[in-house]
Amino acid sequence: MESALQASPDIPQDLGPRRTERLLLIFMVICGSLVLFVVVMFFKALLPRKMPAFVVTKTDIATRGTIYSQDGFSLASSQKLFKVGFNTLSIDPNKKQFFIDLLSIYTNIPKSIIAEKFSQEGFVTLSYNINANTAASLRQLNAKFLAYNVFIEYEDSSKKVVPKIGLSIEVSGIARNYLYADNFEPLVGYVKKIDVSKITSVEGVKGLEKFKDKILAPKQDGQDIGKRDLGFNLIEDKTFKSQPRENGYDLALSIPLRLQRELEKILDHAKAHYKSKQIIAGIYLPHNGELLALATTNRFNPNNIQKSDYPALNVDATELSFEPGSTIKPIVYSLLVDKKRIVATQLIDLNHGFYKLGKYTIKDDLAPLKQNTIEDVLVRSSNVGMIKLSKRLSGQELYTGLKNFGFAEPTGIELPYEKTGLIPSVKLLNREVYKGTASYGYGLRTTFLQLLRAYGVFANQGEITTPHLIQRYNAPNGDVFIPDLAPPRQVISPQSAHTMQKLLIKVVTHGTGKRAQVEGLVVGGKTGTARTANNGKYTDIYNSSFFGFAKDKKNTFVVGVVVFGSLGSEEYYGSQTAAPIFKQIIQTLVKYQYLTPSQDLVLKEVPRRALALPTPPTHPKPTKHRPTLINVKQK
Repeated sequence: MESALQASPDIPQDLGPRRTERLLLIFMVICGSLVLFVVVMFFKALLPRKMPAFVVTKTDIATRGTIYSQDGFSLASSQKLFKVGFNTLSIDPNKKQFFIDLLSIYTNIPKSIIAEKFSQEGFVTLSYNINANTAASLRQLNAKFLAYNVFIEYEDSSKKVVPKIGLSIEVSGIARNYLYADNFEPLVGYVKKIDVSKITSVEGVKGLEKFKDKILAPKQDGQDIGKRDLGFNLIEDKTFKSQPRENGYDLALSIPLRLQRELEKILDHAKAHYKSKQIIAGIYLPHNGELLALATTNRFNPNNIQKSDYPALNVDATELSFEPGSTIKPIVYSLLVDKKRIVATQLIDLNHGFYKLGKYTIKDDLAPLKQNTIEDVLVRSSNVGMIKLSKRLSGQELYTGLKNFGFAEPTGIELPYEKTGLIPSVKLLNREVYKGTASYGYGLRTTFLQLLRAYGVFANQGEITTPHLIQRYNAPNGDVFIPDLAPPRQVISPQSAHTMQKLLIKVVTHGTGKRAQVEGLVVGGKTGTARTANNGKYTDIYNSSFFGFAKDKKNTFVVGVVVFGSLGSEEYYGSQTAAPIFKQIIQTLVKYQYLTPSQDLVLKEVPRRALALPTPPTHPKPTKHRPTLINVKQK
């Protein structure tokens, strides 16, 4: 048997060795492949050039504070704008259309614009003006794209592996929004764009935006630094660092939106009716200095400022000075009352309404009565009478008295670029011509707010207060700060102020201010009409005004109106223009229940204790006051 097998020609004699060689070769190939795989994976895992960055920094941009009206409406607020981009090479070509369709739906950007971005290779920016709500939605969309593997890895030109890159959603800038357009302008003001660390931010240029820029400005951006996961979320482990965001302070004004808008409507209608250049009006609380309204017809929309708006950008209530005309007469008259230089019932000769002052002849608009008392000088607004009465004051006394009433100095309101106006020097006021013209409102310049503040003295027992627009500051952490204002300052005695109140009431009931009367309220005030000058000569264009107060049993408001640029061919006297507007404003205060008319209302006498207060010194020392903030913790 064995010999037969060996002799068989069908079985190769070398089969065993060859099979062993083949098995050994296969084994070596498999081992080599495993070694090569391990080596490739080792280098791929360890080489820095192929290791994607997992430590990222996320910045939370702080925003500018909001300006609120007294009744809680947002007048100026900040909105973050976001930049959205993506890497065209990171999009799976098979899911490109899916990416375009959804991105168009979420951003409301046409598909054609998104598709056009794919003509570029690498990172592209889709938009710089995505709002916060859309940005939040896009972050959710980004998570969906990751879940559906829309984003892929790829190798760049240097063979470096670029990891999956999703949508890039970053803050590009801060926009300032003025929801109520021209309402409250130019008080609120406006901002300009500035670049801060590649972010477009804003800073104040005019109005409250300018004056309180440091308070409103953001304090510190928030910042998170740490490792990210595959979903681009930061991992809050031991290496995670976080810096909180600190926004700017919010401002709450003393002016309610509904009252301001109502006042602006009244002025707009009056401007069209009287064909004037501008009308300014304000409502003032004399006991604490709060402004309840301060409006003008020259307004602008800070969201879209045009070249034609440039003349309206200034706050003319504080930046425009003018000759006050007869509205200065009660101020000068009160100095005579306070110094006991006049007796109201004493007769005075008004020279038939004419007076030779230097080379000029001064004429009264109203013919004098047959017999005139000193009181009639103010009631009938006699220029001749004021010239004669002003002689009883020295130049120094008149100068100091006007300064005590706040003229030729800033009022302290929270607005930039405030003008101080002008009072002739003591040397000039010692001359008959300068003293005489100043006594009836020429040769000196005041601002609207200075006059409004001065008339508050008559309604506040002789004290002058600091006008202000801001009731409180709200810090980002919830703290509330109250502005610390200069204390009231005694200008004339309470008794003198009371005497002036009674006299100003007579001006309304029997004199030039009859059109300002409102039934059921105590109303007092004074008209004023002054020619405007151009190139050193007076023209036939007038500024007419009315300043006064209105009282019910509990409340007192000081109101001022100035109509700028009335033509002499139209209605231009203060009694014809400003007094009727004053009346409409008082009626608005009644409408919104700030004042309550009463048929048995009478002017109350000054309390006896108040009469004992000392009068201010003739030469008071000037004081400087820098407002600070009083912190009131919220409970």
